[in-house]
Amino acid sequence: MLVDMDSQSHCAVGLAVPEEQIEQSIYDVLISRSRNEPIKLTEILWQISDHLELAPASIDLSAFEPQMAGIPERESCLKEALEEVKDQYDYAIVDCPPAVGLLTFNALRAATDVIVPVETGYFALHGLSKQLETLSILCKRCSQQVNVRVLASMYDIRTKMAREILGELRSHFGDKMFKTIVNFNTKIKEASSFGQPIGEYDSTSKGFKDFRALAEEVLSSQVKQQRREFVNSLSNQLESISATANELLEATKPAVRAQPTLKVEKKPADISEKLSDYYGVNQMGDAVVFVTLYPHAQAVQVAGDFNNWQPSVNPLQKVGPSGIWQAKIKLSPGKYLYRMVVDGQWQQDPYNAQTEMNPFGEFNSVVEVK
Repeated sequence: MLVDMDSQSHCAVGLAVPEEQIEQSIYDVLISRSRNEPIKLTEILWQISDHLELAPASIDLSAFEPQMAGIPERESCLKEALEEVKDQYDYAIVDCPPAVGLLTFNALRAATDVIVPVETGYFALHGLSKQLETLSILCKRCSQQVNVRVLASMYDIRTKMAREILGELRSHFGDKMFKTIVNFNTKIKEASSFGQPIGEYDSTSKGFKDFRALAEEVLSSQVKQQRREFVNSLSNQLESISATANELLEATKPAVRAQPTLKVEKKPADISEKLSDYYGVNQMGDAVVFVTLYPHAQAVQVAGDFNNWQPSVNPLQKVGPSGIWQAKIKLSPGKYLYRMVVDGQWQQDPYNAQTEMNPFGEFNSVVEVK
């Protein structure tokens, strides 16, 4: 079940549900409880596909907060509605509004897990701090445990800013971040404009593969076990994650605010700073240098058709304490396919935009040596 808690009703728009045909929305379900005339959630649902139903929103939802002023337990309306149908669905996904208010509190009060998407741009860090602040307030007001994880989204590997912020996010949040990255992909926007899920619109697109990987990571028992290990309480987790968000925000300010016309005295760059300008794969003379960032990895290797896909042949060396890994390999001119192997997990190079699909439905990274 997909529950839309945003009055802009983008979930309905993105799934081609005609707004004029929505007679009742999630607003009617939530407000009905305060009027002692409860409407069941099942009465407003739209069947999108065999395994997906939508509880749509409407513009009426914007009036929910003022109408509920002074009503006891107004933050638990959605939780109560979902409790009645919890045995009928495997999962309920709640899309929250961008503003901080009663609708957001309802969504968080009903949640067991929270995904905080962060675009890899400077201003998105402000949004991250605001969302974490909201979760902190909820923690103080409600006694509950919620698993909170950060998701890097709209990642554009072509920009240095995006690469640096992704590296900083990984460095600061560690295992509180999803390994999956949702890359910027035009197919996702096209799918929304046609009112189709990305899996129906283009199941071969990189956008679909990113979201499939995210779904698998969310559902995997391994991730659930990791969550149990690092989440003792929402309060403890938010104290840690909020602090790192503020550190990250402060760290990026000088780089963004510096004007090119100003003369700024810079300290001599250490080797980590120098390498950060060259994440990815670069040709240097007769050799190719692979540089990547994995702060929490124990071992990083590269496997490709140049070493018969044997990771042990070309391990990367860790450079400094910040989690940068580097390998220099002499290669003859030509085109090569490769993948990074991080603690035994095979994946495409996150800092190389050139890819080709392999026979297993995944992407190999590509490097051309001249």
